[in-house]
Amino acid sequence: MADDLYITDSITLQGWELTEQFTRASGPGGQNVNKVSTAVELRFEAARSPSLPDPVKSRLRRLAGRRWTTDGAVVIFVQDTRSQARNRDLARERLAELVIEATRRPKRRVATKPTYGSVKRRLKAKKVRGEVKALRGSVDPD
Repeated sequence: MADDLYITDSITLQGWELTEQFTRASGPGGQNVNKVSTAVELRFEAARSPSLPDPVKSRLRRLAGRRWTTDGAVVIFVQDTRSQARNRDLARERLAELVIEATRRPKRRVATKPTYGSVKRRLKAKKVRGEVKALRGSVDPD
């Protein structure tokens, strides 16, 4: 069990929603890598979370991508530093950033129409380019 994670004024992830598991990291680090479990896997039960509204959960699912598991959890794996405490902090920061990003509602796209002049210019450029390419045809021997 982990401590509660404060995200925004209205969102605080409770300790039971977060699970941390420590494993040995791969990569450089000498004997430290073979002895100490510094890598952290932070698991957040997002689908069951009462802290997040449904629209935020759906955006979080899209943002998390392959970090979202089939049972509705977000898994963040960090092995950046040789310190377990620093990796733990990094994992919690990354989860907080992901949730904050999911709280932002995307702007609705307003469909626009190209101006008459831009359409004319585009078609003229296409015509000129086509004429240049037409001149590249094979040359008839005289």
